Amino acid sequence: MSRNKLADPSLFLNRHFSWLQFNERVLEEARDSKNPLLERVKFLAITASNLDEFVEVRVAGLLQQVEHGIQDPGPDGRKPREVLTELGVRTHKFVKAQYDCWREELVPSLLSESIKIVTMRSLRPSARAHVENFYSKTAEPLLTPVTVDPAHPFPHVINKAICLAFLLCRKKRGSQPYLGVVTVPRALPRLVQLPSSNGSVEYVFLSDVIHAFAERLYHGYEVLSAAAFRVTRNSNLYLEAEESRSIMDSVDAQLHRRRKGEAVRLEIEASANQEIIDRLVANFRLAPWQIFCVDGPPNLSRIAYLYEAIPRPDLKYRPFIPRELALKSESGALFELIRKRDVLLHHPYDSYSSVVRFIESAATDPDVLSIKQTLYRTSENSPIVRALIEAASKKEVAVVVELKARFDEASNIRWARNLQEAGVQVFHGVVGLKTHCKLALIARREQGGKIRQYAHLGTGNYNPSTARYYTDLSLLTCDGRITASVQHVFNYLTAYSERTQYLPLFVAPLNLGRSCLDLIDRETAHARAGRPAFILAKVNALLDEKIIQALYRASQAGVQIELIVRGACALRPGVRGASSRIRVRSVVGRFLEHSRVFAFGNGGHTEIYLGSADWMQRNIYERVEVMFRLKDPVLCSQVFTQVISPYLADTEKTRVLLPSGDYVRGHKAGQFSASRNGFRFNAQEFLIGFTESREDERVWPILPTYVKLPAVPEGARKPPPQSA
Repeated sequence: MSRNKLADPSLFLNRHFSWLQFNERVLEEARDSKNPLLERVKFLAITASNLDEFVEVRVAGLLQQVEHGIQDPGPDGRKPREVLTELGVRTHKFVKAQYDCWREELVPSLLSESIKIVTMRSLRPSARAHVENFYSKTAEPLLTPVTVDPAHPFPHVINKAICLAFLLCRKKRGSQPYLGVVTVPRALPRLVQLPSSNGSVEYVFLSDVIHAFAERLYHGYEVLSAAAFRVTRNSNLYLEAEESRSIMDSVDAQLHRRRKGEAVRLEIEASANQEIIDRLVANFRLAPWQIFCVDGPPNLSRIAYLYEAIPRPDLKYRPFIPRELALKSESGALFELIRKRDVLLHHPYDSYSSVVRFIESAATDPDVLSIKQTLYRTSENSPIVRALIEAASKKEVAVVVELKARFDEASNIRWARNLQEAGVQVFHGVVGLKTHCKLALIARREQGGKIRQYAHLGTGNYNPSTARYYTDLSLLTCDGRITASVQHVFNYLTAYSERTQYLPLFVAPLNLGRSCLDLIDRETAHARAGRPAFILAKVNALLDEKIIQALYRASQAGVQIELIVRGACALRPGVRGASSRIRVRSVVGRFLEHSRVFAFGNGGHTEIYLGSADWMQRNIYERVEVMFRLKDPVLCSQVFTQVISPYLADTEKTRVLLPSGDYVRGHKAGQFSASRNGFRFNAQEFLIGFTESREDERVWPILPTYVKLPAVPEGARKPPPQSA
């Protein structure tokens, strides 16, 4: 197949449909009875949260393209209007599946465990009295009823807020029905727990409570009908560069606009009176496909509260204790370890506390002179930010805070201001580019007065909270070439000091994309010359057209390609003449797969790279990202045995992408010899077991025969064995 034919739209899957398929895989976990019950509830809540973001960003973006008359087709040949039309159909089908899962599977299963979701009508007198007391003392003082009439225009409904719409009629004189609207304050719990004496746990939805006492809000009115609803708005930020305005001020202003952006979706209870629906639709100016009448509570993401509130460890995943680095207690112990060897951590199996300790040690160590760090997302009460603030009074601290990290903008603005007030030099990266790389650099004075630099390079955010359930990789090193390059990246971020190259790092948007293409093309050349060639890549998304076409060319040349793509994938595998040597799988399980790993056979001299970037256009060309090579053969073997090999062997949480664009469970995929032999394997559970056993004798999955591990020098630390 010629180079031009590799641009054939039939070779590309639609990115939006592919993302929705990813959310369907998450929904499968909610429906999987082998998962603990409250974990299933959480999975369903995650699908709702995922869909919210998809609607307010991706669907909103397609709507804007259609409104502006943009008709340029994507790589798959579909125009924005075509995509939007089909996406409406698919999304409605998905939402129905969500509510079927909640109503028909999870609610009955919860009931069997004495966890009840009840209605106000079913309450016994004592429970109703409890709810009435809660309403009178806690809820009602925060509620603001509005009746829509010429003197009271329709209230502004903020993005994703739960509201109630009432159809009202004045009691003293007949009139046309009025529309009443009450916005539920976010300070109130979405589920109200009821007192129980028989060992059961009972909840009623807050919207049901407000409905039950609506006539207290609307004195003089008869409540004819009521329905809970929710509006999702366009949440894209559009920043204009203004010399008189800082980026922080611009983002702050845009956040206020986000709350009142154009409506994109209306969710409303299926039992809603048609007149209520018609009035809301007219107010928000929505098309029929944008209206979702749901057979259950609007906003299923709120059921995540059940997971947090109910103390039932028997209905959750068994907790495990991550590995900790064995360190001496004295100051400088971690730096001493890094001087001896590079340290590679695989989170959450390796505790993220080692990364936190790296920053905290730098903050308190009197020999550390300066700290530089990037922050894209972090936790609410971040120990890393606290350490940076503490360090600012004693040493030089510079932090690049990305203010445009989607949905974390307000939090990051707050952190940036706190850091500035403490004396930290705060920067916001290169104008027009998001700073997505995960870097920390420490300069330390050591014996003899020599200044040595230590660096952390990661695939995930500096967020100790999400690090408990995101899989990521961290490298701690004092390799002089790497630390010098990290220094150059910080110079680029703080002063726009651009270099022609940053080796041994690849940096987006400067050269990372071209470097990835060169690595793929090198495998193509090796295969054509008859030398060993393979590509193994683990990413969150694969959407870049140039990367995909390069992978097609490599497949045509004979390169064996294994891709682990958690989310959206536009590459169509298994197509004769184009991608017959490419296999794509997605792993969705207990932990969110977030690490980015790239391995290349390189003619028998295998190389492994880690990085912060997915193979997406926005990562490669619109963000500052870093990709780096692992040089230590022991660490390379560790990546193969503890990351790549288990995920290639997984049959339980893997879904395989077929040429049709459909996904099937790994144990049902005939192309897996392990599946055909009845072998069942869960990579994440296996790695938890390895973490807990501390035994190298466990049976490790066998790597594909075409993989040649880098040679480990005699006497070096040996990685866990590949097989029994």
